[in-house]
Amino acid sequence: MYRKVLLAYDGSESGRTALLECCDINNFLHAELHLLAVAPLMAGLYLTEGFVPETLQEEENRRYQGILEQGLRMLSERGFKAEGHLVTGEPVDEICRMAGELGVDLIVVGHRKHAFFMSRWWKGSVGGSLIEEAPCSVLVAIAR
Repeated sequence: MYRKVLLAYDGSESGRTALLECCDINNFLHAELHLLAVAPLMAGLYLTEGFVPETLQEEENRRYQGILEQGLRMLSERGFKAEGHLVTGEPVDEICRMAGELGVDLIVVGHRKHAFFMSRWWKGSVGGSLIEEAPCSVLVAIAR
């Protein structure tokens, strides 16, 4: 049985799908919920300029803090209490790290299907990579 669930949330349509599915399954599980937002590193800027101005990373972190708060509100409106976590880094690495630290039994993420040409070109989806790296079970909610 799943006692602790980590929901990775990015505010996207597929992220909202995952959040709603997490609510549905938690009606049966009554698990401890953790909501995680991962602010990406401003690596593109680092590669072109050789450094990342602190203010740009802080701005991105604030934006993801807003996304996290939005997700917590959506859960609360549906009668669920969750602990929120904001981290900065590569999504798969940070999701796996937090899952290990928190001792979760299930990770829930969203996924949006790509067109055929994109799926062949873009192999690095978070959901696909996460399955290989995760320390526990993974539920990938598909946005339709």
